Amino acid sequence: MTDRIWLGSYPPGIPADMDVDQYPSVAALLEASFKKNAKSVAYTFMGKELTFAQTDTLSQAFAAYLQGLGLVKGDRVAVMMPNVLQYPIAVAAILRAGLVLVNINPLYTARELEHQLKDSGAKVIVILENFATVLEKCIGSTPVKHVVLCAMGDQLGLLKGAMVNYVVRNVKKMVPAYSLPTAVRFNEAVARGTRGAIKRVAMKPDDIAVLQYTGGTTGVSKGAVLLNRNLVANVLQNEVWATPLLSKVPAGEQLTMVCALPLYHIFAFTYCMMLALRQGGKLVLIANPRDMPGMLKELAKQRIHIMPAVNTLFNGMANHPEFNTVDWSHLVASTGGGTAVQSAVAKLWLEKTGCPILEGYGLSETSPTASGNPATATEYSGSIGVPLPNTWMKLIDDDGNEVAQGQPGEIAIKGPQVMAGYWQRPDETAKAMTADGFFKSGDVGVMDERGYFKIVDRKKDMVLVSGFNVFPTELEEVVAQLEGVMECACVGVPDAKTGEAVKLVIVKKNPDLTEQQVRDYCRENLTGYKQPKVVEFRTELPKTPVGKILRRELRDK
Repeated sequence: MTDRIWLGSYPPGIPADMDVDQYPSVAALLEASFKKNAKSVAYTFMGKELTFAQTDTLSQAFAAYLQGLGLVKGDRVAVMMPNVLQYPIAVAAILRAGLVLVNINPLYTARELEHQLKDSGAKVIVILENFATVLEKCIGSTPVKHVVLCAMGDQLGLLKGAMVNYVVRNVKKMVPAYSLPTAVRFNEAVARGTRGAIKRVAMKPDDIAVLQYTGGTTGVSKGAVLLNRNLVANVLQNEVWATPLLSKVPAGEQLTMVCALPLYHIFAFTYCMMLALRQGGKLVLIANPRDMPGMLKELAKQRIHIMPAVNTLFNGMANHPEFNTVDWSHLVASTGGGTAVQSAVAKLWLEKTGCPILEGYGLSETSPTASGNPATATEYSGSIGVPLPNTWMKLIDDDGNEVAQGQPGEIAIKGPQVMAGYWQRPDETAKAMTADGFFKSGDVGVMDERGYFKIVDRKKDMVLVSGFNVFPTELEEVVAQLEGVMECACVGVPDAKTGEAVKLVIVKKNPDLTEQQVRDYCRENLTGYKQPKVVEFRTELPKTPVGKILRRELRDK
């Protein structure tokens, strides 16, 4: 591909290429923002505001604590938390201490958590006490030496914090009993850190910043190695791409962005947290978006400019009876990602807010944004837009050759945001990259004459549930270990709410095996979005002559 025909679809003033190396590291980008926006509010959570200066001070102290544990540059620190104030503090601390962040889904089961801790080699985990019981079950077989325990109310002030923690523990009973005798409380760790000082670590663009785990086609989740330069580039690319929208925020008014998507997910991590930081914006942290009334009550107190969400969240909000208690008139951007936004949802959202949903596209392996609809678009397009500045996308066949324009092919991406590879998996890295340095996405798309891309299918058997990847092989491996299962297969089926849902088809070994037993077992071993919505029993599974299960046939039926 020699010409980038999509450049003709760029809004005026958006460059084809830009300087994406303005900072040597993510830590340098953060520190510049802490200094520039010191007095402004960086985060608001449950009524408590945290300024950039306070985030700066707290993260320096926590970084000093981590270094005091004997951690050295490149050591991995896992973070397993929802969107609470300790999350951005811990992330800033880890990166400033020269360490590598390992994002972990707080809803993981012990089996899933153990794999990620072992694979990443994390020596420390920062975890919300609500999930401590899961860690207790597997910590003995992981390299974790230090545990920092957070509680929901830690950063909310003495009185309010104590009250919130009491309610969470004793009234809502959200903290199951656990025993982690050597764990240190987050506030205590910060206090210890203030008695020391952070040792400056020279971080370079090619140093690893984050290990972002993604489902594996082989059934094992792999860590996408995101370097400092990958994340810095993507924050700056997103910023330039959003310029026409950002310029709509009235002069002198602080940008306010909602973060209802989980920060351990790369979309929220880069687009919400890092972009808001870079902009000196205020991020409204929502720990539990499923509590729709609670979230809308929080948003009603804010003057919101940017609302990033996935299809299910846009849909749930727009259909909620309390939706209009929020003033949406200041909204300049509604950003859709993670999974395809349905046209009916986009239409309803536009009717109710006057602000179109603009979809972007990307993966954990691309930090994540690779393409987006132009910020000047006035309506939902149903496409994933055009490649961002400094980014190349092409469509290839199974042999790696580019297909003719208008023909479907696998989307391959090249740019400064593309990962360095998979953590300690040179074989998987080699499979994922083309000889000329493009990352093969596994998504099948078509490109029109204006350079707009549209996803038409998926090459892998992956199921996409509300923006989360579910890899059938992993699920099948887990279910196959349940007594009474002879064989099983997992496929995605269309779902009005989540886009796709998991369907599990089982051939019984034991005729007494019940659907309830299967569901209980899945609940114990798989995080929520991986659990089957449909469980079906059959006498046999469709197979090729070689004996390979034909998942496509199960899907088509």
